[in-house]
Amino acid sequence: MDLSKYKKQIPERIYKEISKRGFKTLRPCQTKSIKAGLFNDKNLLVCTPTASGKTLVAELAALNAIYHDSGKAVYVVPLRALASEKYKSFKKDYPEIKVAISIGDIDSSDSYLERYDLIITTSEKFDSLIRHHTPWLQSVKVVVIDEIHMLNDVSRGPTLEVVITILRQVLPKLQLIGLSATIGNPEELAEWMGAELVLDKWRPVRLEKGVYLDGVVEFV
Repeated sequence: MDLSKYKKQIPERIYKEISKRGFKTLRPCQTKSIKAGLFNDKNLLVCTPTASGKTLVAELAALNAIYHDSGKAVYVVPLRALASEKYKSFKKDYPEIKVAISIGDIDSSDSYLERYDLIITTSEKFDSLIRHHTPWLQSVKVVVIDEIHMLNDVSRGPTLEVVITILRQVLPKLQLIGLSATIGNPEELAEWMGAELVLDKWRPVRLEKGVYLDGVVEFV
């Protein structure tokens, strides 16, 4: 969908920012997220295939929190390596935004993060920051949970569930954005999050299914 068709629904500064980055069209999950209330601070659960455009949904939510709501954005990922990757990506794509990464000692409040607009962290580290009553928490307007299906993970799931639960209690006006390509019960999870569910099957490369037998693949 042509980006210009959504100009009135996207805050002016954010529209200019993504246009400057070269975006001319929006993918289905992005247009559906906008219609579902992305820029109206609605909680969203975005369940679409890999490479379908979920990351831009997260970026738009972060930009809205920083530019429009004059607050902070927190991007939560399950692994330190992924946190480092996202940190480098955001630093490169949005040089004017103060981006920080917090994945170190989980038993610290990292008070220096108060100076930053966007904070990339893991669920374990974010849990520690919350428990240390970090002073900047009240400035957080949106929290993006990448790979939110990790709620079902035996080791990391409980911590992530606690983080989301506490956030909804201490920040009742917080916007939560959950992202995943693999959720078996999206309707139930969206209800638990109090979120609008964004579903779409579009992917940039068509996925073909087939059966391999005796050196031959038969597509079904």
